[in-house]
Amino acid sequence: MSVKPHWFLPTTGDGRTIVERFHANKSAGPTAQRAPDLDYLAQVARAAEQQGFEGVLTPTGTWCEDAWLTTAALIRETRRLKFLVAFRPGVISPTLAAQMAGTFQRLSGGRVLLNIVTGGDAVEQRRFGDWHEHDERYARTDEFLSIVRGVWSGKPFDFAGEHLRVEGATTLAPPNPLPPVYFGGSSAAALPVAARHADVYLTWGEPPAQVAEKIGKVRELAEAQGRTVRFGVRVHTISRDTSAEAWGEAQKLLDALSPEQVAKAQQQLAASESVGQQRMVALHGGKIDAGVRGLEIHPNLWAGVGLVRGGAGTALVGSHAEVADLIEEYHSHGVEEFVLSGYPHLEEAYWFGEGVRPELARRGLLADVPLLRPQSHPERNVSAL
Repeated sequence: MSVKPHWFLPTTGDGRTIVERFHANKSAGPTAQRAPDLDYLAQVARAAEQQGFEGVLTPTGTWCEDAWLTTAALIRETRRLKFLVAFRPGVISPTLAAQMAGTFQRLSGGRVLLNIVTGGDAVEQRRFGDWHEHDERYARTDEFLSIVRGVWSGKPFDFAGEHLRVEGATTLAPPNPLPPVYFGGSSAAALPVAARHADVYLTWGEPPAQVAEKIGKVRELAEAQGRTVRFGVRVHTISRDTSAEAWGEAQKLLDALSPEQVAKAQQQLAASESVGQQRMVALHGGKIDAGVRGLEIHPNLWAGVGLVRGGAGTALVGSHAEVADLIEEYHSHGVEEFVLSGYPHLEEAYWFGEGVRPELARRGLLADVPLLRPQSHPERNVSAL
């Protein structure tokens, strides 16, 4: 069982602070230093590909660019990189989602992965016209994924559930291979859905013991369904040649935050219905005055990101060997996939790829993903005649 690292596409913009805009509310922070235009996102994607990352997660929400369109535009900018496309099952037809995934799979040569985001923020869901309650959303996701897999069977598919109904649902052709389904959720309503449908269960970067406990619950539920689920962690990374340098970078990120900014973000995040988000907030308690090492909640696991960012709120911080140690610790509990990110995403992809990746390879933990030489685009550099 080897480690598969993924990277992240900053489709809300990028910069040298933790968050240029609050995760779910773009009006709550300054404009990103680097706009999420196609040229910059292609730079990040090519860097991830060159550094041996398996794929890149592209988020979903009203605070970022659309994941389907953005990643489709990057297919021709890359050769091997996979795209972990996040989308919300409550705002798209399951038959259309199955069709889009099949088209993407054929056009990309089999490079799409699907990240199902049921949604834990009622305010954000209502922006999309979704007024379902928390547990109802997971029940609908259960039906949604049943339909998607039924459509991929290659035969007209009928389904009548409490939330969704289709008759004769079909598409041009089933995708080959079928895209793996990545799914996250920490609530009692979420875990059974993960057990029934997830190929990879994702959790945010809680301390390893808490991650292990959650893995155990999902594994037990999946085994009762006669299924096997793989596991992944979504977390940030700050890796440097020395531990002091890495913590110095974390200190810079912390110094860029004001108490007012943290208080406003924490008020917003506290309103989330997401159990996973509540667990993230509990790791730091909004204590900006704790100091950079005061926010270290496990050796080399830092909760400072979650002071202002929703979702993934922790980071692996340390020397390349220390970050590899923590990855190895998660791996010992059954974690195979790591969806990573860092600020800025372009530079941090190289820090991890050139520093931590060789360390993981030396330990025999790294999946065999060939490194690519930078791809030239001579047509973009032709000067006017």
